[in-house]
Amino acid sequence: MVGLIISQFLPQVVGQHYESVKTVTDTLLYTCLGFIMINVGREFEVDKSRWKSYTKDYFIAMATAACPWILVCLYYIFVLLPSIYWGSSQAWEENLLLSRFAAPTSAGILFTMLAAAGLKATWVYKKVQVLAIFDDLDTILLMIPLQIMMVGMKWQLIVIIMVVSILLVIGWKKMGQYNLPQSWQMILLYAIIIFAATHGIYLGSKILFGLDGGIHIEVLLPAFILGMIMKGNHSHALSEAKAADTISYLFMLLVGLSMPVFFGIDFASQTVGAGTVTGSQPVMSWSMILFHVVIVSTLSNIGKLVPVFFYRDRRIQERLALSIGMFTRGEVGAGIIFIALSYNLGGPALMISVLTIVFNLILTGIFVVWVEKLTRISYGLDQQAKRD
Repeated sequence: MVGLIISQFLPQVVGQHYESVKTVTDTLLYTCLGFIMINVGREFEVDKSRWKSYTKDYFIAMATAACPWILVCLYYIFVLLPSIYWGSSQAWEENLLLSRFAAPTSAGILFTMLAAAGLKATWVYKKVQVLAIFDDLDTILLMIPLQIMMVGMKWQLIVIIMVVSILLVIGWKKMGQYNLPQSWQMILLYAIIIFAATHGIYLGSKILFGLDGGIHIEVLLPAFILGMIMKGNHSHALSEAKAADTISYLFMLLVGLSMPVFFGIDFASQTVGAGTVTGSQPVMSWSMILFHVVIVSTLSNIGKLVPVFFYRDRRIQERLALSIGMFTRGEVGAGIIFIALSYNLGGPALMISVLTIVFNLILTGIFVVWVEKLTRISYGLDQQAKRD
């Protein structure tokens, strides 16, 4: 929220140095995102000998990620856009990418707050840990076809698909095999190296093949796979937790700083020259934008209720707690919005998406308290059943 406020005044404050400042903030943002995704990968622990037992969890996680994404996309298309765009492939492509922010659960925020609430030993915590990680993995993988839709099936994307396939094979075969140093300083160094490598490939390919020929590999998957192949060594030292929290806070601040200026801008002139359908839409009043934020937040959370209809061997309170736990949004969803910005997507839908994440972050504490109460009710019923 602080970053979002500062972003509205930053261009005027730094003036002609804005591009240099943005280069620095973008570099820091991608580095922090790499750090976060390495830690998400480190949390990804499955028993490969029982891989079939995770099939159900993966498809439930996929549905839990897909439902809010589809609901928000349909809302953006059929409510925010005029009917002339309902059959436009460009409009669908842009909104499929932009609405993807609603899909991922914030694993970092969720795990930390549930553990702090004393729920680490419960079925809800253990199951949500699996679903949230699969949720993030599904989001990362689906970015590939979304990128293909946005830029077309160029040979560069074939290279990206090959790189992604190789990384996934390495991640699965070498999961938890490398005993790499895992202090926060080393993980930050790995993130810097990953960003330098991916950005270096992009700049080099752009020089060789022109502006449209750049091979753009997002840091999300390489960082996730690196965390995946590390041998489990989850330090609980207070200094490690503080450093990880600080980098997560910095990332969210930088995401806010990366947002386009909404105040004091002549949107009418901007929409005339916009090259995207979303960016060409007329500005809305703030009251209307806030109304859409509430609706989009509600739709995205309704979509996250998928687990309620599965795991029928568990109490309804536990299934509902599991679903509400998936309501949390954060780092990965904000990263999706940042990627959408790189494709020049804008307009009211972008503003609504940004403010929806802010709104859900404000509600995170309420979600976790709700999960805690439902879980404790279920635990109390279990204890009473044992006494009876």
